Amino acid sequence: MPESTAQAAPSTRPIRRLDPLLVNQIAAGEVVERPASVAKELVENALDAHATRITVELERGGIELIRVCDDGVGIEPDQLSLAVAAHATSKLDAPEDLSRIATLGFRGEALASIASVSRFSIRSRTRHDESASLIEIVGGDESPVRPASGPVGTVATVRNLFFNTPARRKFLRTPQTEQARCADAVRALAAANPRIAFTLTCDARVALDLPPDQSPKERALAILGPELESQLLEVHADEFDDARGLSLWGLVGLPAIARATNKAQHVFLNGRPIRDKAIQHAIKEAYRGLMEHSRHPTAMLMLEMDPSAVDVNVHPSKAEVRFRDSSLVHSVVLRAIRDALRSADLTPAFDAVRSTSPAHPQAVLPSSPNLSPARFRDYFTRDVPAMTSGSLSYEALRDALEKPKTEPPTEVGGQPDTADRPSHPNQLPTPTPATRVLQIHNAYLVTQDEQGVVIIDQHALHERAMFEFLLARLGRGDLESQRLLTPAVLDASPAQIERLPSLAPLFKRLGVEAEPIGPASIAVHCFPTFLFDKGVEPGPFIHELLEKAESDDFNPTDEQTLHEILDMMSCKAAIKAGDKMSDDELDALVAIREQIERSSSCPHGRPTSV
Repeated sequence: MPESTAQAAPSTRPIRRLDPLLVNQIAAGEVVERPASVAKELVENALDAHATRITVELERGGIELIRVCDDGVGIEPDQLSLAVAAHATSKLDAPEDLSRIATLGFRGEALASIASVSRFSIRSRTRHDESASLIEIVGGDESPVRPASGPVGTVATVRNLFFNTPARRKFLRTPQTEQARCADAVRALAAANPRIAFTLTCDARVALDLPPDQSPKERALAILGPELESQLLEVHADEFDDARGLSLWGLVGLPAIARATNKAQHVFLNGRPIRDKAIQHAIKEAYRGLMEHSRHPTAMLMLEMDPSAVDVNVHPSKAEVRFRDSSLVHSVVLRAIRDALRSADLTPAFDAVRSTSPAHPQAVLPSSPNLSPARFRDYFTRDVPAMTSGSLSYEALRDALEKPKTEPPTEVGGQPDTADRPSHPNQLPTPTPATRVLQIHNAYLVTQDEQGVVIIDQHALHERAMFEFLLARLGRGDLESQRLLTPAVLDASPAQIERLPSLAPLFKRLGVEAEPIGPASIAVHCFPTFLFDKGVEPGPFIHELLEKAESDDFNPTDEQTLHEILDMMSCKAAIKAGDKMSDDELDALVAIREQIERSSSCPHGRPTSV
């Protein structure tokens, strides 16, 4: 064998124990995913210490500083070193304790993991100590415990998270995004512990201030928003027997306040925020038939059960659990929510419009202010330019969608002109360009092509046209915006307000200008001209956009996210089912179908025609 080949052969490396610091940093990869993970672990320790008041401070979204102060029982000076040691805890004594965990923390890994990737310190004092004690750890290097001043309780301070693991630090999101996730983690723990006061400050600004000794309902409304109180239903269940049991209390929203994501669903088990697919399925199943499948109900559920009936040690961050009887949990949640919905009057109120002339049944349909010929000129034209698929330009599509057209046929005495009607009832009218397309139930268009009959969904087809228009327009720069004479003010959650700065570049592309004007309100100053001209209300649109931004996979700089928002804009601006169209408008829409790409389906993927 040549010498160079022999030297290239891999050498056998001995098996050896990893350095303790490396072990803790590997563990930190599971326990400390981002600043929100640190905040969650530290607040859970404060809750386990029987604190009655917890204060959380953040700087730059927790990347530079996370400080959690509590008034709990504190840590003895000679125990501080053990508190930051790996696999050291006061919450477990024997293996059988794992089957009945009643505390939020129990592994003894969190503080050691956090200390290995940050500049970490703990200052603590018990009730019988005359002074506090302080220990500091920088990247795993521990200093001796020394006396310090401070009140009874514990202050845990984390600075420069991931300073010694730059590969982890560069994967963090913007400070605004990380701050919002920290705030979500604190709110979740605050919702599960209504007797404890919580204060959250972000860059010296108070973002959350909850008083002590609130009832579960008061705390839930403080988290979900007091403005939703009239649209929330209480759910109850209490099922126990000799071998198993579950009690449930919570609030669920009416179908009218369903959200675009499941961020408004909060589930707690014995005071622990959890995610569980069985419970999420039960919530969704309870609303079957009451809302669109793509919407998600609002819910906050508090479950209590014997700790021996659930295994909380199945997920690195303890976010998921395993029930010994998941079918029981599913059935109780499903039945409780269904009972609450059945007991409520979910029938929307409306004013019936009765016809005064039975001979003209269409008189019972009130005319929409958005259906005038002038408004429809913004949507259609009969003179669609000849374009081949795949070469659609912004100018061509704009002309096709916005060029003014002739007025529809006039009516005589309030009734359609009957000069061209057949004299015999069985005689069919002579086909003309104005009658080649039929509108059925003001929702579907019926026409013909070389293969046979074509049925078109008017909303889906127009939505696709609007989407292609916006996509082509954005290729030329930011959308035009309309400054509102009076800003549109909408209610917003603290989390949505915290995310607003990170959405500014996206808003600029869309022609939106919005800013917070209080702890729970946002003012919209500029709105896309495209939507403004179509009569879309700024408040509801921006509120739905902020709901989408709460999703974990929402990235304001991603093109896919931009396409989803353009899809939402197209849906808002497009003709709706129930909108009456003139003959010219019908012809124009069918003509546009031949000129746009992917006209066979709407941006959601639904077919536009069969």
